[in-house]
Amino acid sequence: MKIYPAVDIKNGRVVRLVQGRLDQESVYFEDPAEPARRWAEAGAEWVHVVDLDGAFTGNPCNWAAIEAICATGMKVQMGGGMRDLGNVERAFLAGVSRVVIGTKAVDDKAFIAELVRKYAEKIAIGIDAKGGKVAVRGWVDTAEAKALDLAKAVADLGVQTIIYTDISRDGMLVGPNYEAQEEMCVSVPCRIIASGGVGAIADVERFRGIDERQSNFDGVIIGKALYEGRVDLPDALAVARR
Repeated sequence: MKIYPAVDIKNGRVVRLVQGRLDQESVYFEDPAEPARRWAEAGAEWVHVVDLDGAFTGNPCNWAAIEAICATGMKVQMGGGMRDLGNVERAFLAGVSRVVIGTKAVDDKAFIAELVRKYAEKIAIGIDAKGGKVAVRGWVDTAEAKALDLAKAVADLGVQTIIYTDISRDGMLVGPNYEAQEEMCVSVPCRIIASGGVGAIADVERFRGIDERQSNFDGVIIGKALYEGRVDLPDALAVARR
Protein backbone atom coordinates (compact mmCIF):
# COMPACT_ATOMS: atom_id res chain seq x y z
CA MET A 1 0.00 0.00 0.00
CA LYS A 2 1.27 3.46 -0.91
CA ILE A 3 1.05 6.76 0.93
CA TYR A 4 0.30 9.77 -1.29
CA PRO A 5 1.02 13.07 0.53
CA ALA A 6 -1.22 15.77 -0.91
CA VAL A 7 -0.20 19.18 -2.25
CA ASP A 8 -3.16 21.38 -3.18
CA ILE A 9 -2.21 24.53 -5.08
CA LYS A 10 -4.20 27.75 -5.29
CA ASN A 11 -2.77 30.99 -6.62
CA GLY A 12 0.68 29.41 -6.56
CA ARG A 13 0.56 28.55 -2.85
CA VAL A 14 -0.02 25.33 -0.94
CA VAL A 15 -3.40 25.38 0.77
CA ARG A 16 -5.97 23.02 2.26
CA LEU A 17 -9.71 23.47 1.96
CA VAL A 18 -12.44 22.00 4.16
CA GLN A 19 -14.84 19.88 2.07
CA GLY A 20 -13.60 21.76 -1.02
CA ARG A 21 -15.03 25.10 0.16
CA LEU A 22 -13.15 28.19 -0.98
CA ASP A 23 -14.22 30.10 2.12
CA GLN A 24 -12.49 27.49 4.30
CA GLU A 25 -8.90 27.92 3.16
CA SER A 26 -5.67 27.55 5.14
CA VAL A 27 -2.32 28.51 3.57
CA TYR A 28 0.64 26.30 4.57
CA PHE A 29 3.47 27.04 2.14
CA GLU A 30 4.30 29.81 -0.29
CA ASP A 31 6.66 27.49 -2.22
CA PRO A 32 4.78 24.41 -3.52
CA ALA A 33 8.01 22.46 -3.96
CA GLU A 34 8.92 22.76 -0.28
CA PRO A 35 6.44 20.18 1.09
CA ALA A 36 7.24 17.87 -1.83
CA ARG A 37 10.93 17.99 -0.89
CA ARG A 38 10.02 17.20 2.72
CA TRP A 39 7.87 14.25 1.72
CA ALA A 40 10.67 12.95 -0.53
CA GLU A 41 13.21 13.22 2.29
CA ALA A 42 10.81 11.30 4.55
CA GLY A 43 10.76 8.44 2.03
CA ALA A 44 7.57 8.97 0.02
CA GLU A 45 7.75 8.05 -3.67
CA TRP A 46 4.55 9.75 -4.84
CA VAL A 47 2.88 13.10 -4.26
CA HIS A 48 -0.76 13.84 -5.10
CA VAL A 49 -1.08 17.35 -6.56
CA VAL A 50 -4.30 19.24 -7.26
CA ASP A 51 -4.48 22.52 -9.16
CA LEU A 52 -7.45 23.97 -7.29
CA ASP A 53 -7.72 26.95 -9.61
CA GLY A 54 -7.99 24.48 -12.49
CA ALA A 55 -10.61 22.43 -10.67
CA PHE A 56 -12.87 25.45 -10.23
CA THR A 57 -12.25 27.15 -13.59
CA GLY A 58 -11.72 24.11 -15.80
CA ASN A 59 -8.28 25.26 -16.92
CA PRO A 60 -5.08 24.50 -14.93
CA CYS A 61 -2.90 27.56 -14.41
CA ASN A 62 -0.32 26.66 -11.76
CA TRP A 63 2.14 25.13 -14.23
CA ALA A 64 5.24 26.71 -12.70
CA ALA A 65 4.36 25.11 -9.37
CA ILE A 66 3.69 21.74 -11.03
CA GLU A 67 7.07 21.85 -12.80
CA ALA A 68 8.84 22.77 -9.55
CA ILE A 69 7.26 19.80 -7.77
CA CYS A 70 8.18 17.44 -10.61
CA ALA A 71 11.76 18.74 -10.38
CA THR A 72 12.02 17.33 -6.83
CA GLY A 73 12.22 13.86 -8.38
CA MET A 74 9.01 12.58 -6.85
CA LYS A 75 6.42 10.76 -8.94
CA VAL A 76 3.59 13.25 -9.38
CA GLN A 77 -0.07 12.35 -9.65
CA MET A 78 -1.84 15.52 -10.78
CA GLY A 79 -5.43 16.62 -11.30
CA GLY A 80 -7.57 19.73 -11.31
CA GLY A 81 -9.22 21.03 -14.46
CA MET A 82 -7.82 18.34 -16.74
CA ARG A 83 -10.65 18.51 -19.26
CA ASP A 84 -8.93 18.56 -22.65
CA LEU A 85 -6.11 16.74 -24.41
CA GLY A 86 -3.88 19.81 -24.54
CA ASN A 87 -3.70 20.14 -20.77
CA VAL A 88 -3.15 16.41 -20.34
CA GLU A 89 -0.23 16.54 -22.76
CA ARG A 90 1.15 19.64 -21.06
CA ALA A 91 1.07 17.84 -17.70
CA PHE A 92 3.11 14.95 -19.05
CA LEU A 93 5.58 17.37 -20.63
CA ALA A 94 5.94 19.05 -17.22
CA GLY A 95 7.03 15.72 -15.76
CA VAL A 96 3.77 14.42 -14.28
CA SER A 97 3.66 10.63 -13.97
CA ARG A 98 -0.11 10.16 -13.75
CA VAL A 99 -2.93 12.53 -14.75
CA VAL A 100 -6.22 12.47 -12.85
CA ILE A 101 -9.44 13.17 -14.75
CA GLY A 102 -12.52 14.08 -12.76
CA THR A 103 -15.39 16.10 -14.23
CA LYS A 104 -14.70 15.01 -17.81
CA ALA A 105 -15.19 11.37 -16.83
CA VAL A 106 -18.84 12.17 -16.17
CA ASP A 107 -19.34 14.34 -19.23
CA ASP A 108 -17.42 12.55 -21.97
CA LYS A 109 -16.70 8.80 -21.91
CA ALA A 110 -15.26 8.93 -25.44
CA PHE A 111 -12.59 11.33 -24.20
CA ILE A 112 -11.66 8.91 -21.41
CA ALA A 113 -11.48 6.01 -23.87
CA GLU A 114 -9.16 8.08 -26.10
CA LEU A 115 -6.86 8.92 -23.17
CA VAL A 116 -6.69 5.28 -22.05
CA ARG A 117 -5.79 4.17 -25.57
CA LYS A 118 -3.04 6.76 -25.73
CA TYR A 119 -1.66 6.75 -22.19
CA ALA A 120 -2.90 3.51 -20.58
CA GLU A 121 -1.98 3.28 -16.88
CA LYS A 122 -0.84 6.93 -16.80
CA ILE A 123 -4.51 7.99 -16.64
CA ALA A 124 -6.49 7.82 -13.39
CA ILE A 125 -10.09 8.79 -12.73
CA GLY A 126 -10.95 10.87 -9.69
CA ILE A 127 -14.41 10.05 -8.34
CA ASP A 128 -15.52 12.51 -5.67
CA ALA A 129 -18.70 11.47 -3.91
CA LYS A 130 -21.28 13.50 -2.03
CA GLY A 131 -24.05 11.30 -0.60
CA GLY A 132 -23.12 8.57 -3.06
CA LYS A 133 -23.49 10.93 -6.06
CA VAL A 134 -20.57 12.25 -8.11
CA ALA A 135 -19.51 15.85 -7.45
CA VAL A 136 -18.01 17.79 -10.37
CA ARG A 137 -16.42 21.13 -11.30
CA GLY A 138 -14.41 21.54 -8.12
CA TRP A 139 -17.18 19.88 -6.08
CA VAL A 140 -19.48 22.83 -6.79
CA ASP A 141 -22.09 20.73 -8.63
CA THR A 142 -23.46 17.24 -8.10
CA ALA A 143 -24.19 15.01 -11.08
CA GLU A 144 -26.94 12.43 -11.22
CA ALA A 145 -24.39 9.67 -11.70
CA LYS A 146 -23.75 7.38 -8.75
CA ALA A 147 -20.12 6.91 -7.75
CA LEU A 148 -20.18 3.13 -8.12
CA ASP A 149 -21.87 3.31 -11.52
CA LEU A 150 -19.24 5.74 -12.79
CA ALA A 151 -16.47 3.50 -11.44
CA LYS A 152 -17.85 0.50 -13.31
CA ALA A 153 -18.24 2.53 -16.51
CA VAL A 154 -14.64 3.77 -16.53
CA ALA A 155 -13.35 0.32 -15.57
CA ASP A 156 -15.08 -1.01 -18.69
CA LEU A 157 -13.12 1.61 -20.69
CA GLY A 158 -9.83 0.18 -19.42
CA VAL A 159 -9.06 2.67 -16.65
CA GLN A 160 -6.64 1.05 -14.21
CA THR A 161 -6.66 3.50 -11.29
CA ILE A 162 -9.50 5.25 -9.44
CA ILE A 163 -9.06 7.85 -6.71
CA TYR A 164 -12.16 7.79 -4.55
CA THR A 165 -12.90 10.74 -2.26
CA ASP A 166 -15.71 11.10 0.25
CA ILE A 167 -16.19 14.87 0.24
CA SER A 168 -17.98 14.89 3.58
CA ARG A 169 -14.75 13.69 5.22
CA ASP A 170 -12.22 15.74 3.23
CA GLY A 171 -10.22 18.14 5.39
CA MET A 172 -12.33 17.28 8.44
CA LEU A 173 -9.83 15.00 10.22
CA VAL A 174 -12.76 12.91 11.48
CA GLY A 175 -11.79 9.60 9.94
CA PRO A 176 -12.39 8.15 6.45
CA ASN A 177 -15.44 6.37 5.12
CA TYR A 178 -13.84 2.92 5.20
CA GLU A 179 -16.97 1.05 4.18
CA ALA A 180 -17.40 3.07 0.98
CA GLN A 181 -13.72 2.63 0.11
CA GLU A 182 -13.84 -1.12 0.56
CA GLU A 183 -17.11 -1.34 -1.38
CA MET A 184 -15.36 0.41 -4.26
CA CYS A 185 -12.53 -2.15 -4.13
CA VAL A 186 -15.04 -5.00 -4.26
CA SER A 187 -17.08 -3.45 -7.09
CA VAL A 188 -14.33 -2.83 -9.70
CA PRO A 189 -11.00 -4.42 -10.65
CA CYS A 190 -9.17 -1.06 -10.78
CA ARG A 191 -6.52 -0.02 -8.30
CA ILE A 192 -8.28 2.10 -5.65
CA ILE A 193 -6.64 5.06 -3.94
CA ALA A 194 -8.59 6.33 -0.93
CA SER A 195 -8.89 10.01 -0.12
CA GLY A 196 -10.66 12.08 2.51
CA GLY A 197 -10.69 12.11 6.28
CA VAL A 198 -7.37 10.68 7.48
CA GLY A 199 -6.70 12.36 10.82
CA ALA A 200 -4.53 9.94 12.79
CA ILE A 201 -2.11 7.06 12.34
CA ALA A 202 -4.92 4.73 13.44
CA ASP A 203 -6.71 5.60 10.18
CA VAL A 204 -3.67 4.45 8.21
CA GLU A 205 -3.62 1.24 10.27
CA ARG A 206 -7.23 0.59 9.37
CA PHE A 207 -6.54 1.13 5.68
CA ARG A 208 -3.71 -1.37 6.03
CA GLY A 209 -6.40 -3.85 7.03
CA ILE A 210 -8.32 -3.13 3.83
CA ASP A 211 -5.08 -3.56 1.90
CA GLU A 212 -4.68 -7.03 3.40
CA ARG A 213 -8.22 -8.02 2.37
CA GLN A 214 -8.43 -6.33 -1.03
CA SER A 215 -5.60 -6.94 -3.48
CA ASN A 216 -6.58 -3.94 -5.62
CA PHE A 217 -6.36 -1.41 -2.78
CA ASP A 218 -3.44 0.78 -3.87
CA GLY A 219 -3.03 3.35 -1.12
CA VAL A 220 -4.25 6.43 0.67
CA ILE A 221 -3.91 10.18 0.15
CA ILE A 222 -3.08 12.17 3.28
CA GLY A 223 -3.34 15.95 3.31
CA LYS A 224 -4.32 18.12 6.23
CA ALA A 225 -3.25 15.58 8.86
CA LEU A 226 0.34 15.90 7.64
CA TYR A 227 0.25 19.69 7.60
CA GLU A 228 -1.31 19.86 11.06
CA GLY A 229 1.17 17.36 12.51
CA ARG A 230 -1.48 14.80 13.38
CA VAL A 231 0.20 12.13 11.24
CA ASP A 232 3.96 11.71 10.97
CA LEU A 233 4.79 10.68 7.41
CA PRO A 234 7.60 8.23 8.33
CA ASP A 235 5.17 6.48 10.70
CA ALA A 236 2.52 6.26 7.98
CA LEU A 237 5.08 4.89 5.52
CA ALA A 238 6.18 2.30 8.06
CA VAL A 239 2.60 1.10 8.49
CA ALA A 240 2.07 1.00 4.73
CA ARG A 241 5.23 -1.01 4.07
CA ARG A 242 4.83 -3.44 6.95
